[in-house]
Amino acid sequence: MRADAAPGAAAPRAALRIAALVALLLTGIALSPLARRLPAGLVRRWCRLLVRAAGVRMRVTGAAVPDGGVLLVANHISWLDVPLLAAVRPARTLAKKEIGEWPVAGPVAARGAVFIDRDRLRALPDTVAHLASVLRSGAALAVFPEGSTWCGRAQGTFRRAAFQAALDAGVPVQPVRIRYRRPDGGPTTAPAFVGEDTLLASVWRVTTARALVAEVEIRDAIRPGAHEDRRALASAAERSVLRDPARVPRPALRRAGATPVPDTAP
Repeated sequence: MRADAAPGAAAPRAALRIAALVALLLTGIALSPLARRLPAGLVRRWCRLLVRAAGVRMRVTGAAVPDGGVLLVANHISWLDVPLLAAVRPARTLAKKEIGEWPVAGPVAARGAVFIDRDRLRALPDTVAHLASVLRSGAALAVFPEGSTWCGRAQGTFRRAAFQAALDAGVPVQPVRIRYRRPDGGPTTAPAFVGEDTLLASVWRVTTARALVAEVEIRDAIRPGAHEDRRALASAAERSVLRDPARVPRPALRRAGATPVPDTAP
């Protein structure tokens, strides 16, 4: 990862941004018991404020399915991806259980996340059944099917387990592509949270950067019944999210020790 910081001004700017982030997260913790009763518009605004407080501007193209159950699937680069998706449509997020142990952000995530224990493969069918019940209830569910964060210049393969939940629930799948850019429009890896990186180091790199831009491209939803099995559905969503003629081949840096979300497919 390469930082996009300006000499001299970086540290004071980062301190102000981190203070704003902490203030917003503490507000989120205070309101978290009411999370499921808060208006969706208020949640979207809070998430946009969170992203903006980090010094990142959002550019959104397309529109998400406005109501009813939907599986939001996106590529995964940064911890910023979660509030970016929620700023498009508030959703419960499938996450590894370790995120619930993060300081400050963990308690906020715990209120809306569906945690998965990657070391318990036998629990996966129950997790898929639970995800399907969430979708049947009319809620949006956000999933990062690559199973781990990537640097943004290369991507992983979409794991298929969560797509089975969408099939079982009979809900659409909404592909979303996330990219981060410098002010001049060039790609940047500054927001990436990969390899041996720590959360604190990643937050510092983002908050010291100059005018990062997050592009959120909402692709056409894949209607229920368009694909007969999770393999075909996952492949269609992957093509929609990751298609890019300038794409770097798959071998790339991802979080060390991060096991992709397991798949039930043979």
